[in-house]
Amino acid sequence: MAGRILWADDEIDLLKPHIMFLEQKGFSVDTINNGSEAIDMVGDNNYDIVFLDENMPGISGLEALTEIKRISPSLPIIMITKSEEESIMESAIGKNISDYLIKPVNPNQILLAIKKNIDQSRLISEETTHSYQQEFRKIGMRLMDRLDIDDWKDLHDQLTFWELKMDASEDKSMAEIFEMQKREANQLFGRFIENNYLDWLNGTSDESPILSHTLFSKKIAPFIKEKNTFLIVIDNFRYDQWKILKPYFGEYFDVEEEDTYFSILPTATQYARNSLFAGLMPSEIRKRFPSKWVEEDEEGGKNNFEEDFLNDHLKRLGIGLKTSYTKITSNTKGKKLVDNFSDLLNNDFNVIVYNFVDMLSHARTDMEVIKELADDDSAYRSITESWFRHSPLLEVVKKIAESGCNIILTTDHGMVKVDNPVKIVGDKSVNTNLRYKLGKNLSYNQKEVFEVKNPDDAFLPKINQNTRYVFCKDSTFFAYPNNYNYYVNFYKDTFQHGGISLEEVIIPIVRLKAKK
Repeated sequence: MAGRILWADDEIDLLKPHIMFLEQKGFSVDTINNGSEAIDMVGDNNYDIVFLDENMPGISGLEALTEIKRISPSLPIIMITKSEEESIMESAIGKNISDYLIKPVNPNQILLAIKKNIDQSRLISEETTHSYQQEFRKIGMRLMDRLDIDDWKDLHDQLTFWELKMDASEDKSMAEIFEMQKREANQLFGRFIENNYLDWLNGTSDESPILSHTLFSKKIAPFIKEKNTFLIVIDNFRYDQWKILKPYFGEYFDVEEEDTYFSILPTATQYARNSLFAGLMPSEIRKRFPSKWVEEDEEGGKNNFEEDFLNDHLKRLGIGLKTSYTKITSNTKGKKLVDNFSDLLNNDFNVIVYNFVDMLSHARTDMEVIKELADDDSAYRSITESWFRHSPLLEVVKKIAESGCNIILTTDHGMVKVDNPVKIVGDKSVNTNLRYKLGKNLSYNQKEVFEVKNPDDAFLPKINQNTRYVFCKDSTFFAYPNNYNYYVNFYKDTFQHGGISLEEVIIPIVRLKAKK
């Protein structure tokens, strides 16, 4: 049986040709001629979809709609009416109908409405599978080419597109194939970074992407000289997460430019975000601000002087706008920002750093309930969307739009789900991050990591003359031989950052203009 339908219309006898058409297609159709009995029928039976006439005697279609939704909130309801009055349409839509048809309707309209609402997931799944099968070979062939910076950015965008399509697909086998192809892409991207990263930093390459320390001058500064601009930096924010939140921003803003840039290594807040605000690489920040750079082995916050770095950077760029800097590290601070939003309008340029996504990703490691809720990338995106919909940040975004101001939205680095341990040995002074390590007595398999023997080459601080940095690639993470199995089981399938992957390195930078 294709599905069970309830059709309520006071002129149901005139619709027999439509009902016969649906029964020939394999549907079971129950008919009723009033709203009151339609409510009872829904309470006593399991239907896949309801067709409801808006204008029936007694209980109207709109009144019946409300009662049916109370009984079965997720049941798709198609409202059918002779009226084209906007107020009726708005009322029906406000009551969460699935579709709206105006009489006279033809059988194909009815069939399309059914397929859209009860057969949609299967149709999307089949179309996604068919389309990706065609793209799989093209992507595979492309991975065999010698890809440059723009190629990798474009490929990352393409893979993100298919990953989001897979979220709506029921074909788990095809999703597994996609994951294998994404893993292959990440392995090759790791080699690409190994072969080019130090050349980019040292000016020995013909090309270089926009990196953390050049982002502000190239992608932000040219657009903040116009007044009333907000820079929002969501910590630990991936490109796929931006794609999920894009429709919410799209309600209030037009996208002026949507691009990606490359985070520096390590893809960690202490390095990448300080670099973004300072316009300098980490070793340069340490040299310019010796009292404000906190070493890995020192106590204290590693990002407590971002505002100082920002102001110094603006001064070097010759930008003299009135500026504010606000860091949000809790929901309470977010609500306070909403309450005091009008104060920000006295400034020319406002910077808001939102740390919630970073807190969520670390909680994903430490809290079992979050682990269960976000056991894969799709679930993580879903949690991000749910958080944003109910967050003070969305309220801030609305207020920015209402004020006619513009937004530049970006991040400092992304994160990746890790599942493959790499053994490393070091002394007690070695840092705790799972995706990069620095120290003087590190032991590891050189083939499994990206190794920077001389931190000066990567503009990274030295704790001592023998300091070296090593970075995990694709989905690996560092584990110590001592208590190895416990360590691996605890951190496997958690989201981490600091290393080299498409998800961590290639991250969004978006300019948004308030809709008029």
